Amino acid sequence: MASLNVGNLGEYLREQRRNAQLSLRQLAEAAGVSNPYLSQIERGLRKPSAEVLQQVAKALRISAETLYVRAGILDAERDRDEVETRAVILADPTLTEAQKTALLQIYESFRKENGIEIAGDVDPRQTAQDGDADPQQTAG
Repeated sequence: MASLNVGNLGEYLREQRRNAQLSLRQLAEAAGVSNPYLSQIERGLRKPSAEVLQQVAKALRISAETLYVRAGILDAERDRDEVETRAVILADPTLTEAQKTALLQIYESFRKENGIEIAGDVDPRQTAQDGDADPQQTAG
C-alpha cells in the first residue's frame, strides 16, 4: 500500500497541536525543530525521525509511542492496545503529571507481571536523567 503513513501522522499532529492551543511556530520552538520542517511534517511531505517525534511528543505532552505507531515505526497491530491506553492516560486533562506517571507505572507493572512486553520498553515521560534501564534500545 502506501510507503509512508505521514499523512495520517501529520493530521494527528495538527489535531494534537490545536488541542494544546499551540501555533505551529510555538510547537516548533518547543520541540526544537524548524517551523518549515514541522509544517512539512503536518502536511505529510516529510517523514520525521524517531528522535524528532520524541521531541514533538514531549512538547505536546503526549506519548511518543503513539506518534511512532502513526509514523509506522512501531507495529500498530501488536502494540495498538497498549499505545492507545497510554495515550488516553497522558491526554487526560483532569490528571496531574504525577498521577499520569503513577498510572503508567502501575499499567506497565501489570503488563510485565502478565508476561506482556511493553512497546519499546521506554517511559513515554522520559526525563533527562532517564535511560540507564533501557535494555531494548538496540536500533540506532
